[in-house]
Amino acid sequence: MKEIAILGSTGSVGVTTLDVVGRFQDRFRVAAMAAGRNVALLAEQVRRFEPELVSVATRELADELARRVAPLKPRIIHGADGAIAVATYPRTRLVMSALVGAIGLGPTLAAIRAGKDIAFANKEVMVVAGEIVTRAAREHGVRLLPVDSEHNAVFQCLEGRPRESVRRIILTASGGPFRAWPIDRFGSITVADALNHPTWKMGAKITIDSATLMNKGLEVIEARWLFDLPPERIDVVIHPQSVIHSMVELVDGSVLAEMATPDMAIPVAFALAYPDRLPLEHLERLEFARCGNLTFEPPDAAKFPCLGLAYEALRAGGTMPACLSAANEELVAAFLAGRARFADIPRHVETVMGRHRNGPAHTLEDALEVDGWARAMARELIGGDGASAARA
Repeated sequence: MKEIAILGSTGSVGVTTLDVVGRFQDRFRVAAMAAGRNVALLAEQVRRFEPELVSVATRELADELARRVAPLKPRIIHGADGAIAVATYPRTRLVMSALVGAIGLGPTLAAIRAGKDIAFANKEVMVVAGEIVTRAAREHGVRLLPVDSEHNAVFQCLEGRPRESVRRIILTASGGPFRAWPIDRFGSITVADALNHPTWKMGAKITIDSATLMNKGLEVIEARWLFDLPPERIDVVIHPQSVIHSMVELVDGSVLAEMATPDMAIPVAFALAYPDRLPLEHLERLEFARCGNLTFEPPDAAKFPCLGLAYEALRAGGTMPACLSAANEELVAAFLAGRARFADIPRHVETVMGRHRNGPAHTLEDALEVDGWARAMARELIGGDGASAARA
């Protein structure tokens, strides 16, 4: 039986992971889990899966959780140290890294250094510190198993193939809710509009990123590190039906595609059981006769400048991707809170990037310093609580 830890158990990927575990309790056991502030859902998860170690955001939430799960008595801890303890829990072999944003960086690196295989569902970790993470994975002999549907698709297509046989990878995108909107309507986009994704059911942050196409830009940066390919060999195509989850073009012109119904249980199960496959009999099967037409189109750079900004950050290298990711996180949070407009997200991300003095990102401290600076600058631009951010 494989014992696992989950970072972000109450998020959309964490919930899906627990659903898969619940269907295959003869193969997996959740020994440790970390969440943020959703204590009500976390208590339900603890009562069902009975982990030995649980982490929440604060001491007050830890006390509340203890009351909710009594008479069960798991060890309950809190804060950043608590998440790291979950990530490095000795009995586990694999860590599902599903915390949203750069908050997952410290626990994920700690898990790698503790020799745990990582199921990656937190793209910001690779965006902010891809060089650091991949170097640590090599040094400690751990596997990085992508969970994002696009990277998981590429991983499946590449399995067993030499790198020199690959010409490029092609990440697909649904195009989000605004693919067909004229650009003159973008000024009136509401939070409800942006959260209405046409295909996937995801958490709020990743749904907004999908609406701006920043999500695809972050995936391009992540793919550079996961698959060791330069930006000119990573393409993006809009595929509204979300049947093909990504493709790999080989040097002889052949193109391999991974196709499935759009359900995160598939990549989650593949990462949990790798190299085995689990019989997911509860999922709807892909019926080609009912798929209709599969269409493809290039991304609209004028409507969705975030994708171009991500490519720009990747080409610049160094700490620029960390700057991009941190500024975007703050601006998405401001949009969700009603403190910024949808169009402010790419506009202010570009401004923050323009003011950033790029440098090397060889250490975690390099990445975190820029992360903090970019957040402060983004808050200043939207009139938030951030202190004045000097040029960095």
